Amino acid sequence: MTAEAKSDARSEQFLTFELAGEAYGIEILKVQEIRGWEPIRKIPNTPAYLKGALNLRGSIVPIVDLRERFNMEKIEYTPTTVVIVMCIQTESTGTTVMGIVADAVSDVLDIDLNEIKASPNLGAKINTRYIRGMYVGKTNMVMLLDVDKLLNPDEFMDIAVLPLAAESK
Repeated sequence: MTAEAKSDARSEQFLTFELAGEAYGIEILKVQEIRGWEPIRKIPNTPAYLKGALNLRGSIVPIVDLRERFNMEKIEYTPTTVVIVMCIQTESTGTTVMGIVADAVSDVLDIDLNEIKASPNLGAKINTRYIRGMYVGKTNMVMLLDVDKLLNPDEFMDIAVLPLAAESK
């Protein structure tokens, strides 16, 4: 195996996006699609960061606003606001499809796994259990999120069926 092939095997691609002027990244293999913001169906009695659900080709997809999940300032959605739809794999629920709201999508980065730094202690503002690590690029620092922990299906298991039950009445 050549040095180049070894390097490729030790890297991953991350989709980067912006929240409050900061760069975040998620594994590209978890991303199903990126959509512009559109009105979604509200779900009663859910946390404020759960904006509602989207009907995506017959599948009900819960939508989480990461600004609210991370206790950041709320803003009005703009034409650059996007929903990143992801597939999460877990032992308890199998495959779960969920979406996150981001201010804008930035880029796809190839990151050598050796270049990912451990997540720092950021205090109470952002719970570091959602952070896989940090990547320091040429122009900025990117927080790499652990989507499986951030979108813990155990928190959302009952939520995903609420719109279906409401629509069947």
